[in-house]
Formats: sequence, C-alpha cells, structure tokens
Amino acid sequence: MRTFLVGLLVTVPMLAHHSIAGDYFMDQRATVEGDVVQFQFRNPHSWVDLKGIDPKTGNTVTWSIEWSGAGRLGREKVNADTLKPGNHVVITGQPGRVADDHRLHVLKIERPADGWKWSRAPRY
Repeated sequence: MRTFLVGLLVTVPMLAHHSIAGDYFMDQRATVEGDVVQFQFRNPHSWVDLKGIDPKTGNTVTWSIEWSGAGRLGREKVNADTLKPGNHVVITGQPGRVADDHRLHVLKIERPADGWKWSRAPRY
C-alpha cells in the first residue's frame, strides 16, 4: 500500500503538466505586433490575447499567446496590471504547431510606448 501511495504522489504531478513542445515549435521563432485585447494573469499559464496582422494573409487576427503562470511572473515583477487592453506590444516567441490557431509561446515582450521589456531564455 505504501509503495502505491508513493507512486501516486510522484505520478499525479507529472500528469498534471504537459510539455510545451507538443504545442509549439521549440526551434522556431516568430514575432507578432499588435494591441492587447486581454491579459489573463493566472495559473497554470497566463495568456495575452493580441489583435494583430497575420503575416501570411495580411488579415487582422487575434493571437493567443501563452505565458508563464502568475506565480512565476510575479517573482519576475509582472502582475495583473502589467499589460492593459490597448497596449501596443511586440512579442517574440515559439510559434504554435497549427498555424491557423495563431498561437505563440512567449520568449520576449516589448511595449515600445514606455520601453518596458520582459524576456526569458528559450527552453528546449
């Protein structure tokens, strides 16, 4: 019984989190620019919805941009008020595996209006 409980305690946390490599091309980079529609500062991942241009079609689209969780971002001086709707930002990251989903995993964010920047070394 004890072995079962130890195995369960080790296995459940591993199942609770997925690898970003399944959703994003880890060896590629893409940059999108546009205006923040919404910033969801939460766990396990924060999200930025960004209205910008699809470089392939020239059409306006909403990008879903995955960022770190609120706990980690908080330790990096990012909070729920860091990005506001209407903020113009440039985001570089790892593109989603399904191009039509317009997804990106953040590596760097810049807000040109005031020079604010955030970045992280890529994980492979």
